[in-house]
Amino acid sequence: MKAFVLIFRVNSSTDMKPSPEQMQERMDWLGSIAAQNKLVSKGNSLSFGEAKTVKPGHVVTDGPYTEIKEFVSGFIIIQTATIEEAVEIAKKNPIFKSGGSIEVRAVLTPGDNQ
Repeated sequence: MKAFVLIFRVNSSTDMKPSPEQMQERMDWLGSIAAQNKLVSKGNSLSFGEAKTVKPGHVVTDGPYTEIKEFVSGFIIIQTATIEEAVEIAKKNPIFKSGGSIEVRAVLTPGDNQ
C-alpha cells in the first residue's frame, strides 16, 4: 500500500462553510474510507485568514491572495495500492457539487523516486 494526500481546493472562502447536509455528506465519505482501513490521517482544514508566505530573501507577505483562483482548504492522507484507486476514492467526495477540486499526490518516503 502507498500513501496519497488528497488536497482539497475551493473557489472562495465562502465554500469553506458547508451546510449541515453538506457536512454530513463529507463525514459519510470520510467514514467510508475509514471503514475500508484506507484512512491514514483525517488531516485538517486550513485557514484563509491567518496565513503568510515566506519568499526567497526571507520576505514575508500576507496570504492567501484574492487573485488566487482556488484556495487550498484542507487535506487528508489515504493509503491505496495505486494512484488510480486513490483517484476513484477522490471522485466520490461531495466537494465537486460546489465547484471544488481535489489534487491527488503520492507521499514520498526516503528512497522513493519522484
